[in-house]
This record gives sequence, structure tokens and C-alpha cells, in this order.
Amino acid sequence: MFSLVQRFQNVSNQAFSMGILMVVFIMASSYYQLINNNAFSIPSNIDNVKTLINVRTSRYFGSQRGKAKENMKIKFDLNTDLTPLFNWNTKQVFVYLTAEYNSTEKITSEVTFWDKIIKSKDDAVIDVNDLKSKYSIWDIEDRKFEGKDLVFKLHWNVQPWVGLLTYGESVGNYTLTVENKDEV
Repeated sequence: MFSLVQRFQNVSNQAFSMGILMVVFIMASSYYQLINNNAFSIPSNIDNVKTLINVRTSRYFGSQRGKAKENMKIKFDLNTDLTPLFNWNTKQVFVYLTAEYNSTEKITSEVTFWDKIIKSKDDAVIDVNDLKSKYSIWDIEDRKFEGKDLVFKLHWNVQPWVGLLTYGESVGNYTLTVENKDEV
């Protein structure tokens, strides 16, 4: 009736189609679970942000041809509960603290000060005080940070076992005007 090759092709096409349907179902159900857990409205409390500004001449800190460059780190308090982001399809959650500021009149810059990978629901509650930022940042346009308004936000990225990455940010931000220079 049918040759062995045709039978193999029929079975493999059926298995591939079922596999695709299972992946789509897994993606849809895990995304629905995130919506059901109110994962897109997680509150965060970013507080007590202090700037630490330093002038560096190394090219690793943005300096070019030995010209000094202003670098900034921060110390901050962070309190948030990211457990609604975890479900049966969550491999890990990447969380990061950013600051937005206007570098020129029409250009908004966004920089990352701190990040963390959370692999377990048990570690999803973050409560840190006076934590120093992981990264030192500098303005690419050689501008100083004094007088700039920084808006801090906590972003997250759910990395699932199966499916697409899901991005979001927590509710609640912190605004800081850079005024004084504290040396690192």
C-alpha cells in the first residue's frame, strides 16, 4: 500500500505537528499564569539612592586619549517580591535596575546600574539595604551628571524553559536629582 518512507514521513509529520501544538499550549498557558498572578504589576520600593561620582582617565571607564571622564556609581535600598514571576515554566528571572535621564534636549539615555539572576522562587524576595551598584556608568557625550534628573526603575525578564522571553518592569520608581559629588 504505502512504502516504508511514506509511512515514516507521515508519522514524523504527525509527531512534529503535535510537538508544535504542545509548545504553543505551554507558551500560552505560562503567559496566562503570569497574567493571572498579576506579574505585570509587581510593586517595588527603590529608596535611599546616593550617588558616588569619580573622575577617571582609564579607557576602561570611558576616557579617550587620556581625557578625564566622570563616572558614577550609586548606593541604594531595594525591596520587592518577584515570586509571581515564577511558575512551572520559569527557568530563571533576570532582574536589573536602570536609570533614565535626558542627555540632551531630545535624547533620553537609559543605563543599567545593577543586575541579578534569580534561579529559584525561594530567592525571589529581594530586600537589600545600602547596596553598591555593580556597574560604573558614564555619559557618552562628555556631559557632567550634576543637575540631571535620574528616574530609577526595576526591570525583569522571565526566561522560560519553553517559549519566548517575557519582559516587564515593576510598579514604582524613584527620581533623584544629582547634586553633590561624593568620592568613591
